Amino acid sequence: MVCIAIVAFGVMQEVAARRRKRAVAAGIDREVSDLIAAYDGHAFRSPELGLTMADGGEPVKQKEAKR
Repeated sequence: MVCIAIVAFGVMQEVAARRRKRAVAAGIDREVSDLIAAYDGHAFRSPELGLTMADGGEPVKQKEAKR
């Protein structure tokens, strides 16, 4: 009887762990779906980064001030 109780307890823990793992995966899937829906094909919205260029851009040389 004790062995059956130990096995049943182990099975219950495994089922609970799988449910938790599935719930976490569903949350991540939801976040990825939201990210893909917001993607416009060119850039991600990141206001804290400012204006950026995909190729890294070339620095603009400023005209030298006349002395």
